[in-house]
Amino acid sequence: MARVKHKTHKGLKKRIRITATGKVKYKRANAGHLMSTKSGNRCRMLRKPRVLEGAVQHAIRIAVGGKA
Repeated sequence: MARVKHKTHKGLKKRIRITATGKVKYKRANAGHLMSTKSGNRCRMLRKPRVLEGAVQHAIRIAVGGKA
């Protein structure tokens, strides 16, 4: 019996990037507007991309059509 193919989650695909080594990179939340009320240090931290780890990373790679 053939394996079931998963459809790519289009909304998730637009928000993350799979690196060459298979890690999941994404942009942090709360950095779109109203930045004047946040501290400078917080603004700098929000600019940097985050990398997911663990079981969540595995599930997301499957959802966007990458290899598990």
